[in-house]
Amino acid sequence: MSGIVSFIVEIIIAIFLYVDAPKHNKSPWLWAILGFFFGPFALGIYFIKTGRKVVGWIMVIVVGLLYLAFIVLVVLAAVLFANGFGP
Repeated sequence: MSGIVSFIVEIIIAIFLYVDAPKHNKSPWLWAILGFFFGPFALGIYFIKTGRKVVGWIMVIVVGLLYLAFIVLVVLAAVLFANGFGP
């Protein structure tokens, strides 16, 4: 279920970037592709590049921290399972 929700969010971000990019003289296809593959991170970068710096930086920092937390949890789980703390 979360995979479907994630895919829908990526599509929505890509559509938003495709529609909004020409208003700021940016390539709509480039930003739509970046938005599809990198999601909220690309949206934050787009906001920074188009002058909405506060929202953009907040998005980049929050998404970066979430990615970092995910990586730390995966590494911690791998270490715990390798040391015999698994099921």
